[in-house]
Amino acid sequence: MIDQEGTTLTPETWLTRLFQGIRFLWVILCIVALYFAVIKITPLIYPFIISLIIAIIVNRPVTNLTERLRFPRWLSVTVVLLLLLLIVTGVITLVINTTVNEIGNLVKLLPRLSIEFTGYIQNFLAHDFIANLYHRFQFFYTQLDINSQTTIDSNVKEALHTISNSFQTIIVGALSGINAFLLSLPSLGTVFVISLLGAFFLSKDFYLWKSRMHKILPTGVNHRMDQIVLDLRSALVGFLKAQLTLISITAAIVIIGLLLLRVEYAITIGLLTGLVDLLPYLGTGTVFVPWIIFLFFKGQYGLVVGLSVLYGIVVIFRQIIEPKIVAENVGLDPLLTLVALFAGLELFGVLGLIIGPVSLVIINALVKAKIFEDLWMYIVKGKL
Repeated sequence: MIDQEGTTLTPETWLTRLFQGIRFLWVILCIVALYFAVIKITPLIYPFIISLIIAIIVNRPVTNLTERLRFPRWLSVTVVLLLLLLIVTGVITLVINTTVNEIGNLVKLLPRLSIEFTGYIQNFLAHDFIANLYHRFQFFYTQLDINSQTTIDSNVKEALHTISNSFQTIIVGALSGINAFLLSLPSLGTVFVISLLGAFFLSKDFYLWKSRMHKILPTGVNHRMDQIVLDLRSALVGFLKAQLTLISITAAIVIIGLLLLRVEYAITIGLLTGLVDLLPYLGTGTVFVPWIIFLFFKGQYGLVVGLSVLYGIVVIFRQIIEPKIVAENVGLDPLLTLVALFAGLELFGVLGLIIGPVSLVIINALVKAKIFEDLWMYIVKGKL
């Protein structure tokens, strides 16, 4: 038998390549089976996956507390989990209270703002330029033939119908999302309690479970699993640190810009804008865009220009610095991080901004643990 390069294949070489092909297909089959197994099993055990992640995160402070203060392991776990629970609850309560207060203030101001906004629109439409433009369009429209007028009327009606449907879809989607969130609260509460209890038991017997896993798995696999867990934990902490750094920078830029523009409540608005910046895809635009539009109709063009420039600076600066900060804290190449963000956005939409970097972190951990190298050696030589 002769291969593509014209070299004669001996029976031994042919048999070796046959087994290589079989092992390659076996590896692909195992990967596909693992993928479907994860898809099917994850919905059944995801509270315990959350428990495992919490246990891995709190293991170091629990161990330090146990060794330095001579606390029993269960007491150290209880103290650390309570502190974590207090911090998370405090942050959530602060955000909710701030949001509720701001919404309450907005509701009180809404009637006056609505009247002012309507008046500004009427004044804008009554402006000589707008009035002349309307009269010119009306004159142009009356000079057209019946067919052209019918076409214009049809297009206008279709455009208005499309806008109305789009607005209705947005409202219905928002209400459906709120309804689904409210309905899911009991389930979320159950998952939270189960995850917390699971984290307690896993943390209390962390090294016992680790020892059991080491006895079950081969030595080489244990070493690689430890390396993967260490890399993923480091990447998770780095990702949280990167997000905190990004929102801090955004808040600082907004506060400085608003102070220079002499806007009231600059610090409060800047801090809220930093928190809103956590929203994927929307970000600071949820604050700046409506604000700029309102000020435009109000006639404060100087502040409109200033806020527009500030918004542009925030967006451009974040787009430039986000891949670098995420890469430095998570331990990834900035270009690969940018590619992961874009690919995730294209494949999965808004959630892809999270899925992309997380997938890259997992792949990077597998590469560092030499998982792909071992698979290749198994395919080529049949050894792990």
